[in-house]
Formats: sequence, C-alpha cells, structure tokens
Amino acid sequence: MTDAESAYLQMRLVYDQFAKDHFNSPPPLQGKGSVKAIHYIQSFSPDDDVTPELAHKIAKAFLRKAFGDDVQAVIATHVDKKHIHSHIIINSYSLSGKKYYANRNSLKEIRNISDGVSLVYGVKANPKLTGKGKSINYSEWQHRKNGTSWKQKIRDEIDKLIPTVNSLDELIQELEEREYEIKRGKYISIKAPGQERFVRTKTLGDEYTEDSLNIRIRYREVGAGSTPEQTASSELQAAYVAIIGDVRILAAQRKKVPRKRIVTAAYSVENDLDVYKLSAQLSVINNENIKSIGDLQGRIAKLSSDYETQRGEINNYIDEHNRLVSLWEQAQLFDELSSKDKLSDAEQLQLTICRQAIEQNNIHSKADYDLLRNQTYSLQSKINSLKDTLEKTRQRYDVYCDISKTYGEISKGDYISNLVEEERQRQEQVKKKNKRR
Repeated sequence: MTDAESAYLQMRLVYDQFAKDHFNSPPPLQGKGSVKAIHYIQSFSPDDDVTPELAHKIAKAFLRKAFGDDVQAVIATHVDKKHIHSHIIINSYSLSGKKYYANRNSLKEIRNISDGVSLVYGVKANPKLTGKGKSINYSEWQHRKNGTSWKQKIRDEIDKLIPTVNSLDELIQELEEREYEIKRGKYISIKAPGQERFVRTKTLGDEYTEDSLNIRIRYREVGAGSTPEQTASSELQAAYVAIIGDVRILAAQRKKVPRKRIVTAAYSVENDLDVYKLSAQLSVINNENIKSIGDLQGRIAKLSSDYETQRGEINNYIDEHNRLVSLWEQAQLFDELSSKDKLSDAEQLQLTICRQAIEQNNIHSKADYDLLRNQTYSLQSKINSLKDTLEKTRQRYDVYCDISKTYGEISKGDYISNLVEEERQRQEQVKKKNKRR
C-alpha cells in the first residue's frame, strides 16, 4: 500500500496486540522505554547506476530474506541525494508476535543479507562502505577541497538542532532522521552521511560532551537574559552564590575546562557553560521559591508521581482512541461492503462483524458517523495536549534532579575539585598529543 496512515494504524494494532505497552505510549520517566520500531538505511553508490525502482525492489527482497513474510514494514526510497537510498522501518513485533531485536551482532548479519540480496540483482557491495580500499568518496573529497571537516559538519548540525529539541534523545533522533548514524555506549559516537568512521562527540570539543549537550539543551531558556540575584535568604541559595563566585574565578584564571555556552562566540567568564548552568539553576531556585534541599526533594517526588499519573491518563485515552479508530474503520468497511452486489464468504463474515459493532455502538445515520469521527479527532487533540504537559513535567523533573545532584557535589566540597581535576587531566592529554607530534 502507499497509504501511510493505514500502514501506521496496522502497525500500531499489531504492536498493541503483543507488547506490554502502547504504540503511542510516552516513554517512562526513568530509562528509555520500549523499542517501537527499528530503522535501517540501505544505500547505493552513484557509480552503481541503481534506479529508484531497482532500489525499492532490492529493499523488499531484503526484507523478506531478513525477516520473513510476516514482518510489517514501511519502505521509502529516496532520490534527493546523489546516492539512491531506501529508509526501512520495521515494526518491532511481527504479525505472529515474534520480537525483533537490533544490536551489533544482528546489524552485522543484516548487512551480510543486504549485500547478498543486492548481489543477486547485480549490485556489488561498495568497498568504501565495508572498510576495504583506501580511496575517499566524493563527499569527503569535497569537504577537504572546501577546507571543512566531518567534525565541523557534525558540530554545525548539532548547533543548528539544539534550539529545536527538548532532550538529548530528541537531538539524537533528529540527527538520525538526517541520516547521521549514532552509537551509544560509554560515549556517544556519530558518523555523518558519507563519512567512513564514527567520531566521539567528546572529540568535537568540550561543548559537545554528553554532559555539555544536556546542559546546553536543558538550560537554554532557563534564566536567559537575566542575572540571578546574588542575595541569599536560605542555605541552598547561599551555597550557590558562593560556588558561582568560585567558578567565575577559575574561569577567569583559566584553571577549569573552557566550555563555551554560545559556541560561535569567544570564550570568556560570561560565556562559560559551567557558570551559566549554576546561574540558571540559581534562577530556578529563586523564581520557584525553593527554600531548602528538603523542599526540592519533595518537589522531585511529587513530579515523579505526577508524571506517572499523567502517563497513565494518556494511556487510558489512547485505549479509547484506538477503540474509536477501530470502530470508525469498521463503519467505513460496512459501507463499502454493503454497496457491493456480491460478497465472498470472507467478506460476508466481515460484514456481519462490522454490522454488530456499529449496532452495539448505536451508529445508524450519517450524523452518528460524523459524531464518531469528531470524537476521534477531539480525543487525538486531547492526547497531544496531555503529551505536551507530560513533556513539561519531565523537563522540570530533569532540572530539579540536576539541581539536587549539583548541590550534593557542592555540599561535599567536590564541585570545585572536580573542575580542577578535569582541567588537569585535559592539560595532560594536550601535552601527550604535543609530544607525539
């Protein structure tokens, strides 16, 4: 089929049948949640002269070979780049309830199957994509010619996306949708389209470590454009006022890692990411009148409880929305089958089932159909609104937890010593690199 909405509804129906949560269910407050779908990209070199039709045919054959006939998948073959490529999204559950997993071993097997299927259609695996051969591809050659680099390309893309996302997970998702490959382990590694090797974000600069990216996203609007009051009416505020002063001195004396908040501007005390984070946290403490660490812990517990309550409420609405969508589909199928002159045995059974469903729900006239449709749309709008509220709850929870963690380090005397030690280690690494040169 080419109807995306129908494909989505069918994939959701299968997932909800076999999984322990909902296809539309928001992620949990802690952890990453369940995998709803798996994304593969099958690319061909411009030198292979692969047509879009052939690429699409190869993608379908690859799916059958790799996952069998009961896999649910959406294939989108793109021609917007010099290389033809297909995006393949598979439901994480098959029609028979089999669970698909994606890991390093399965990816290696998938690549081998993809190469084998392509070979059957006369397309050989490109050595530039398998690590063989020493030539560089056109994109890399053009980067070198223009004096740019893969690292700068990745930095520029991250900088462009940070104002548009609400979390590190969203940033990674946006990068993947732009055909960047991501590996998450102890460190986050990224590979740009056309790039041969992954690079760790921490090698892009101190503004691109996982912690720095989280700070840049989480606090980009907190306290922006204002300087927090440096007065202290509580022990919590006093601790922050003192530590901000100490970190400002470290930054001025170049005794800490020079992380920049605004990466396009020169580094200074006013443009130090650590100073900004502490100032933003103090702004939250002042603006939301957080009196003590006990007060903060109480708010964290309440936000956690509120999040789970809201998440449960959304899931209940999702159940009702799924029921209405199913009923609407049965009503449409009933109209379609009722207008046919001759029905097969299977169609006659479908007609009977649909008739029972619409009669049980008192759907008899066009007005009833319209009401059902409007209820479905209205419920979807309500779900979307509740998801926005849920996301704001999660964001505040993250900020409060971050303040609690920071205050814990401040109260133990670890905050400054950690910054100094981090800079010492950085300087040692710089010396080692200079000696190797």
